[in-house]
Amino acid sequence: MRRLTLLSLLLAAASLVGCDLFGDSAEKVAAAKEAEGKAIGGACRHAGRAIEDCYALNKKADKASVFAGWRDMNDYMRENKIEAVAPQLGPKAKSSETKTAEVKSEPAPEAAVTPEPAPAEKKAGKPGKAAKSQDS
Repeated sequence: MRRLTLLSLLLAAASLVGCDLFGDSAEKVAAAKEAEGKAIGGACRHAGRAIEDCYALNKKADKASVFAGWRDMNDYMRENKIEAVAPQLGPKAKSSETKTAEVKSEPAPEAAVTPEPAPAEKKAGKPGKAAKSQDS
């Protein structure tokens, strides 16, 4: 019985050798964030975006790694004479600059101007005033 228990414990321990029980190490997390930032920067440059627009669209990404990826892709595109691809954004992903431009281009609302009453209303007048003038 003891041998069976010891053997099962050894098998269980051997199966857990490849597992990371305590999560990712700090080095792995930092390397993943840097790689993701470089990928974002490279994609922004390939899409023809300015670095400032890239920062605005990816607020959670590390700016230094985004810039490094943007710069690397810029150098690569220049060396290989690659043209930028036009970005395709949905309506939810508009930057703040385009929202501001849309607000400025809208015409002024005409709600402050009251429309003139219809001709039938002009002739009839207000019933309260007509009744008072006849009684006096």
